Amino acid sequence: MTEKSADIKIRAYRFSIAIIKFLEKLPEKKIYWTISDQLLRSATSIGANVIEASASSSKKEFIRYFEIALKSANETKYWLALLKDATDTDKNRTTELLEEAKEISNMLAVSILTMKNKR
Repeated sequence: MTEKSADIKIRAYRFSIAIIKFLEKLPEKKIYWTISDQLLRSATSIGANVIEASASSSKKEFIRYFEIALKSANETKYWLALLKDATDTDKNRTTELLEEAKEISNMLAVSILTMKNKR
């Protein structure tokens, strides 16, 4: 993830691609299967929900999709931290992905607060 974008859609899309590439390199061991599946689902769900928000019929529905994306981002942080601390994955790469998940999470949280006029 070289160039960082302020556009959450682009950021989430690039993050999904980075996660897919990261998961492709994990060992073919049973221990990684469930974690990989959960990480793939939560990480790609971030962008999917941001895109779904674009088709919302109300501000309330738009905010709700961003809240779901935020929950997925938080779950993604959990799975990445678990991989980093409990397995023999590439610690540097896992840390980079974890930092990006945190930044995306923060972007979503700020967006939600702004949309709710709490900022």
